[in-house]
Amino acid sequence: MSFRTRSSAIVGTLCLVASLALTAASADERAAPGKAAKVTLKNVATAQNPTAGAAGPGGKLWIAERAGTVRALGDQGLSRPVLDITAETTTDGERGLLGIAFDKRLAYFYISYTDLEGTSTVDEFAVRHGKIQPQTRRTVLTQTQPYWNHNGGDITFGPDGHLYIAFGDGGAGGDPHGNGQNLDTLLGKLLRIDPRGGKPYAIPSDNPFVDVPGARDEIWAYGLRNPWRFSFDSGTGDLLIGDVGQSDWEEIDWAPASSDGGENYGWSQMEGTHPFRGGTEPADHVPPVYEYDRTNLGCSVTGGFVYRGGAIPALKGQYVFSDYCDGTIRSLELKNGKVIAMNDLGVNGGEVISFAQGGRGELYVLAIGGSVFRIDPA
Repeated sequence: MSFRTRSSAIVGTLCLVASLALTAASADERAAPGKAAKVTLKNVATAQNPTAGAAGPGGKLWIAERAGTVRALGDQGLSRPVLDITAETTTDGERGLLGIAFDKRLAYFYISYTDLEGTSTVDEFAVRHGKIQPQTRRTVLTQTQPYWNHNGGDITFGPDGHLYIAFGDGGAGGDPHGNGQNLDTLLGKLLRIDPRGGKPYAIPSDNPFVDVPGARDEIWAYGLRNPWRFSFDSGTGDLLIGDVGQSDWEEIDWAPASSDGGENYGWSQMEGTHPFRGGTEPADHVPPVYEYDRTNLGCSVTGGFVYRGGAIPALKGQYVFSDYCDGTIRSLELKNGKVIAMNDLGVNGGEVISFAQGGRGELYVLAIGGSVFRIDPA
C-alpha cells in the first residue's frame, strides 16, 4: 500500500499502508449522511506491526505481523507465534508479510509475503487439528516486483471458494510501465485462482480472460494502482476494494456478487473519476463507488469490511473503512451499488493499516504501531 505519511510520521515508516455505469459518490458530492452507529474501539491486544488478520480455527483471529510472524488472538491476548518466516522476508519499503487467509474449511492456510529478493510470494500450509503443518508448505504463486512499493499483497477466499490475490501496479510513481491497463502482466490486477486444483494452481475456466490472446488467464479485474485491502461482503457476496491513489484521490471500488469479472477500474488513465495526467477514460471504465480527496489529512485509503456482526445492529450492512493518515473510522451505506450515505463513526484508530473480520462477523482495526482494536458498541 502506498502511504503518504503525515508530518508526525517518521520518513521510512511502513508505507503499506449490477452496473458498469456506477456514479462515484465523492466526499464533496455525497448523499446526506445517515445516523451513525455509536461505537467504541476496545484495545484487545498489542502486536508487532500488525498487517492483516483472518478468522481461524477455534474461533480465534490470527494476526500477521509485518516481519513474518503470525499469532492467534485468544481471551488472554496474542499467543506465541504459530508461524515464523522472519528469516525469509524483507521489510524494506512496503514489503513484508502482507496477507493471510484460510480456505472455507480451515484446512489450508495461505500467506502472502515478499521474499528476500522482494518477490511477491503466496505459500500454502495444511492445517490439522487447528495447527499449521510446516512440512506441507508449498509455493502457489510468485510475482517479481520491479520496485519496493505498491506490492499489494492482500489475499482472501471468495464466496465461490477460489483464492483472490491483489497486486499493485509494480511501484515507483505514475505506473511507469503501464501495468494497470496491460493484460499481459499480473501487476495492477486482482487475480482469481484455484490453489488446490492443479500444480501449482489451476485457473477457473470462467475467469474473464481465459483464452483471450495476450491476456493472463489468472486476471479477474484490472486497472488497479495498489488494491491494498479488499473484501467480500459475507452477507451478499459483493466485492469491495480500497485502491490507494497517486496524488489526489482515494477510491473504493465495488462489484456485485453477480459479476462475471473483467472490470477495468481505470488506473493509470484514471485516478478515481478523474483523468490522470492527461489520460483518456477507457470505454469500459468502472468508476469507483466512492472517492475522497486529501483536504482532510487523508492520504491512503484502508479498505475494510461490510459489517455483519451481531453486536452493533445499527452498523449492520455498512462498509467500514479508514485512512492510514487520518485514522478516522467511517462507514458507507450502499443501496443497489450506490452510496447513499457516508458516516463518521466518531472514533480514531491512529495509523490504520488494516481491518480484520472475526469468525462471528465482528470487526477489528489494526494500527501499524501495534494496537489491535475491536469495534464494540458504545
